Amino acid sequence: MSVASPTSRQALRAQLLATRERFVLSPEGSSAQPLIARELAQIIDRLEPECLGVYWPMRSEFNAAALWHDDMVGTSLSLSFELALPFARREARQMHYRLWDGAAPTLKDECGIATSDGPPVMPDVVLVPCVGFTRSGYRMGYGGGYFDRWLAANPQVTAVGVAWAVGEVSEAEFAAEPHDQPLAVIVTERGVVA
Repeated sequence: MSVASPTSRQALRAQLLATRERFVLSPEGSSAQPLIARELAQIIDRLEPECLGVYWPMRSEFNAAALWHDDMVGTSLSLSFELALPFARREARQMHYRLWDGAAPTLKDECGIATSDGPPVMPDVVLVPCVGFTRSGYRMGYGGGYFDRWLAANPQVTAVGVAWAVGEVSEAEFAAEPHDQPLAVIVTERGVVA
C-alpha cells in the first residue's frame, strides 16, 4: 500500500473542496439534492438505527440533518430513532456524540462546529461526511482525523459515508493509510458505493 505525502493529500483535499463547491452551486448540484436524500433515506430505513449520529453540514456538504425537517425525499420521513451530533475536542483530538433534539443547534464544539448540548450517547449508525472517497470505502475528510479515531475506537458502529459523486477518487490518488477507517457504505446522488 503506498502512502500519500501530507502535501499531496492537502492538494487533493483543496482540489476536491473546490470541485464540490462548484458542483453544489451548479444546476446539477441542485437536482442532486433530492436524489442523495432518497438514497440516504433508503439506507437509513434498511439499517433501522436506534440512535443515528448525523453531522451539522459545512462547506457544501449535503445537509443530512435536514432530512426530517424538509420534504427532500418527496415523502415525509418518520423519526423512529434518536438523533445525535458529534462534539469534537481540540485537546487530545477526540470526539463523542451528544443526543440531539433536531432543533437548530445553538452550541459550538471546540472546533467551532454546531453541536448539541444533550447528554453523551453512543449511536449504532453514524453518517460521516466525505470530502472525497474511493470505491473501496475509504474517505478523505478535512484532515483532523476525528472520525477515523472515533470509528477505530467504535468498530461495532455502522458508518455510512455521505458524499457528492464528484468527490470520487481512484485508489492511486488516495491510497489508504493505516489510520484510515473504511466505511460500510458510501451514499451519493448516484447510488450506493462500496
